[in-house]
Amino acid sequence: MLGNFGIIDVAILALYGCILIGMGLYYKRKCTTADEFMVAGRSIPAWAAGLAVMSTYTSSISYIATPGKAYDSNWHTFIFSLCIIPVAWFVCKYAVPYYRKTRIISVYEFLEDRLGSWARIYGAISFVLYMIGRIAVILFLASLLLNTFVEWGIVPVILVLGAITIAYTFLGGMEAVIWTDVMQSVVMIVGIIFCAIMLTRDVFSQPDYLIQAAFDADKFSLGSTKFSFASQQHVFNRSIWVMIVFGVTENLRSLMADQNCVQKYSSAANERQAKKSIWIGMLIYIPLTAIFLYIGTALFAYYSPGGHPLGENITKGDDVFPYFIATRLPVGLKGLVVAAILAAAMSTVDSNLNCSATVLLLDFYKRYFNPNIGERGSIMFLRTTTIVWGVLGTGFAILMIRARNILDVWWQISGIFGGGVLGVFILGMLRVRLRLWQGLVSIGISVVVISWATFVREPFLTKLDIQVPNWIVCNMDVVAIGAAGTAAMMVVACLFGLLNRNKNIAA
Repeated sequence: MLGNFGIIDVAILALYGCILIGMGLYYKRKCTTADEFMVAGRSIPAWAAGLAVMSTYTSSISYIATPGKAYDSNWHTFIFSLCIIPVAWFVCKYAVPYYRKTRIISVYEFLEDRLGSWARIYGAISFVLYMIGRIAVILFLASLLLNTFVEWGIVPVILVLGAITIAYTFLGGMEAVIWTDVMQSVVMIVGIIFCAIMLTRDVFSQPDYLIQAAFDADKFSLGSTKFSFASQQHVFNRSIWVMIVFGVTENLRSLMADQNCVQKYSSAANERQAKKSIWIGMLIYIPLTAIFLYIGTALFAYYSPGGHPLGENITKGDDVFPYFIATRLPVGLKGLVVAAILAAAMSTVDSNLNCSATVLLLDFYKRYFNPNIGERGSIMFLRTTTIVWGVLGTGFAILMIRARNILDVWWQISGIFGGGVLGVFILGMLRVRLRLWQGLVSIGISVVVISWATFVREPFLTKLDIQVPNWIVCNMDVVAIGAAGTAAMMVVACLFGLLNRNKNIAA
């Protein structure tokens, strides 16, 4: 079996799993109300909330898919993280004060206040569907790594990881989520720094100086400077302008309109602490992304011709880092790094489950079905939906097995479910007033544009043997799909808003 664990490695993973369950049991005693389950009684210090926000961004997607993307292409992904800086300033300036003043728990309450119930329903539905996809991608990537070390097969590994994460999230609520995120963030950072140091020693050592292969292949490039949003045959040619648009829109959606982030910094004691937590999380995430990308580039050099041989079964970038860990790391350290990647996965999945349960309770069940539900009923509902969403995410993780590059899949999922939501939030910030039918038309236009950009593409049409005129076929880069949906919604909605305002003036 490839890269067998030693006894020490197994002991590290077993201890890690026991600690997670133990923390869930410990915080279960303190989690007696729905408020404590959802926002930990708003008692979390800024540094802990910041690490939790960072862990929302940094998951097994970062740990495996980001090095895999750098191995296959270049550093264009780094532009995404740099776009966080202006976005974090904007969110702290305009969004956080409103969220803290109104003491909202579900961020979609903001949409109802500014636009109406239709916007809240749309945002909440998009979020809970988006979470199923996110949970699936993260569980799959973590299982891809662990499957390198065990003979169970990837499906049983996915099931085990899903079950453990569901268990401690079910027990301890948001406080368990945040404090396990803190522990997992520390383990993750230590693990990734060690891997970077070890690879640096190997690829920069004389007389081989393997890193030269990465320089020769232009692996440190940030992408093409050509002003183009068209899909490229090779990701090396992806325009930096595409990544800037994607980085601004996706980071804005995450920090302002994603329940995961909002619920975590809403757990801080006050507005100042909430803002501080955002900056702590983002300023840790940016250098971490650089380290992830560096590892992928160093792996390219390490396994380049003249370097070390790569396993015959390694056919895609997502497989390379797990292969390196399995075959090159010593006993003990191997277990630590695997635990770090599992930590990155679980720290994101637990948050996804908790926030999905929160949205289902506040935006649907309590809002429309049982407004007078008590504390006991709320806790029961939150824990039940945690299990249900965990099972759904685990099931979809199994369907990810045949994907070629998971980071591309993840970006596409983000565009489909996230693009329109950001547009609605921006309309709310601008206080654009719409009637119900106008809001539904605006959402419909966004859905049509996103569907066209996602499915009316040459590979998809060829696979289904569908013939359409060339002018209908979408050639947009897949990472720009969400931005296209946002732009379409805003154009239509703003036109409706202008018409409504003119009618009011005329009246």
